[in-house]
Amino acid sequence: MALKFFDKLSQNFSELINDKDDYNVIIEVENKEKTFTAHSNVLKCRSPYFRKELDTINPNENNVKTIVKHDISAQIFDIILKYIYGGVINLENIESRIIFDLMLAANKFELEELSKKLETILIEDKASWLKSHFSLVYRTIFINNNFKDLEKFCNDIVAKYPSLIFDAEDFASLQESALVSLLKRDDLQVEEVKIWKYIIKWGIAQNPTLPINLDEWNDNNFLTLNTTLQHCLPYIRYFHISSEDIWNNVEPYQKILDKQLWKDIIQHFMSPNQPKKSVILPARTILIPELPARSKEPFSTIISDDHAAEISSWIDRKNTTYPSTNYPYEFQLILRGSKDGFAPQTFWNMCHGHAGTVIIIKVKGTDEIIGGYNPLMWDNNTGGVYKETNDSFIFSLKNGNIQNSILSRVKLPKNALHYWAKCNQEIYGPIFGGNELFMRSDQSNFTIDNNSYFGTHGYYEKSIRTSGNFSIIDYEVFKVNSKTT
Repeated sequence: MALKFFDKLSQNFSELINDKDDYNVIIEVENKEKTFTAHSNVLKCRSPYFRKELDTINPNENNVKTIVKHDISAQIFDIILKYIYGGVINLENIESRIIFDLMLAANKFELEELSKKLETILIEDKASWLKSHFSLVYRTIFINNNFKDLEKFCNDIVAKYPSLIFDAEDFASLQESALVSLLKRDDLQVEEVKIWKYIIKWGIAQNPTLPINLDEWNDNNFLTLNTTLQHCLPYIRYFHISSEDIWNNVEPYQKILDKQLWKDIIQHFMSPNQPKKSVILPARTILIPELPARSKEPFSTIISDDHAAEISSWIDRKNTTYPSTNYPYEFQLILRGSKDGFAPQTFWNMCHGHAGTVIIIKVKGTDEIIGGYNPLMWDNNTGGVYKETNDSFIFSLKNGNIQNSILSRVKLPKNALHYWAKCNQEIYGPIFGGNELFMRSDQSNFTIDNNSYFGTHGYYEKSIRTSGNFSIIDYEVFKVNSKTT
């Protein structure tokens, strides 16, 4: 019988991190602004990466080796080091972006167990964040091809909504491995001739010295493009492109194709029943659009369609409220505190660049739902400025014991909103007016402290609640899109 006492073992090893007498490794991170001490035997035992790294470093006169990692934050490495020593990770109140960066760091340091677990957590619990930051996630995970589950998660989305990648402005910067993984998909929802055009566009973009005018290309130019696309070309379904599209779009580049393949393509249209030597891939499965389901997951965990209809009528300055079954806006979720975290910086990171947004706040210990509408684009790169608009408003919604909704439009347009400078974004979230309505947390969690505030200072027409501080149960930010666009 084996008796196991892992908890105590983990605790004892965790205490070694603070041992300043026997350490023999110093790790410098964040451009050498922060240092950690460690023990080479522990690092080597737990991480193949550190074993190889330490074997290449000469110690100083005190027999201490120094590892420099400029590109990793102190916060991330602190978590990594605690995992290495104690096998414990505390993700409570950790933002989704930090979990993602932590996964990348764990992979870099060859901590496979941790990396795979964080990958699973992101997919199962942070899917909304992954979708909101799709471009960042998609381009990052294919760098080393170690995140197969995330690759599948993302490719399942791209296969259904290919414009996310193929029509993106930075399509040309897509990693070859990511492009090939998509071309292999039988369910990629794009016409084959369009796929051909996309890979030609991508291949040319990788070789900016190629002549712009195709008539000026020589054999070496075609050879260059062929070399660039050698891993992509085998996955084009040439025999499922129409003869007209073959002639108009493929024939101009036929020199990049294998000669036998081009011969078989021509033969396919002239004598389709003749046997061919080339591999013929099956046609992609183009799905028939599904009818909308009769029931769907609620768009919000805080407000109802009645509330959304009322807010829509305020945006349009209607005297009467839109019906809850027919209001003209779609409320697209950008951020939900209970999913994405309650740190003020999360708000600025996730809402940056979005215009026409509604913030919904559920106040702790009451029935109150309050919030505000900002028609302008949130910007986390300002030096701390007021933003002018005539169309912002704050509100309190009818709910529970709250008998009537209250609308308060901006009264001083020049001071309608305040965008915080970078140095304040770790504490302050959005603010309407001077101190009319704002979200704040000194502990990087709006639900922990009681520092969010509402006051009546004349920036908006009327009071929407009793002045004073409050704490938050949850909050959501929606981008309000017209249903007709």
